[in-house]
Amino acid sequence: MNILKQIVSGFIVVSFQFLVAQATEEGSGQEIDSTKYYYIIKGDSIPREFIDLDEVILLNKLEFTSKENRKRYLILRRKTRKVYPYAKLAAERLMVMTERLKTIEKKRDRKKYTKRVQKYIEEEFSEKLKKFTRTEGQILAKLIHRQTGRTGYELVKELRTSWRAFWYNTTANLFDISLKEEYDPYSNKEDYLIEDVLERSFQANILEKQPPANPIDFLDLTAYWNKKSKESK
Repeated sequence: MNILKQIVSGFIVVSFQFLVAQATEEGSGQEIDSTKYYYIIKGDSIPREFIDLDEVILLNKLEFTSKENRKRYLILRRKTRKVYPYAKLAAERLMVMTERLKTIEKKRDRKKYTKRVQKYIEEEFSEKLKKFTRTEGQILAKLIHRQTGRTGYELVKELRTSWRAFWYNTTANLFDISLKEEYDPYSNKEDYLIEDVLERSFQANILEKQPPANPIDFLDLTAYWNKKSKESK
């Protein structure tokens, strides 16, 4: 689908390792309780009774009110997992491009650099993007906003011209895709379900986690929708 090719090319532009061992008194110079297990962090000679870990959200088992709702969620999950890597890549490319452009003083050189990166992305991913469906394209547009903090329209407008941004959005509308649509899991139920898919996929190591441009408190988000669901009954 050409519009998806345009979406991507248009705006192109702690862990640690540890070993669990039962500590002994040899060479430590300290009296250690041998009835306890201690964590020894690689590169750190001081035994610890606990270690700091990244926050892990305990997710409830998925429950659906009907087979149709379950089917819709599974379809949304498949599509979200398919397009998320492209949104993640877009955010990475945008960050690299932005930092690189800060070091280029001449307008001509800046333009030349931007075109070179655009060409690279286009050649690498255009054929894959053409195979996206309309719904996958819209999910991609939303996730681009999630990862960059800017809509596809804003990115194209910023990196090209207002006219091109208008034209891309008009063309996208022919495929029921809006580059102006924002990702808002608090007001849009589908966006909340997309966030649920992402959180579960991150924890299952199916997708590589990349922090969103604007922090999302998933526990608070889930509580909000649970409350809203109860009030609607």
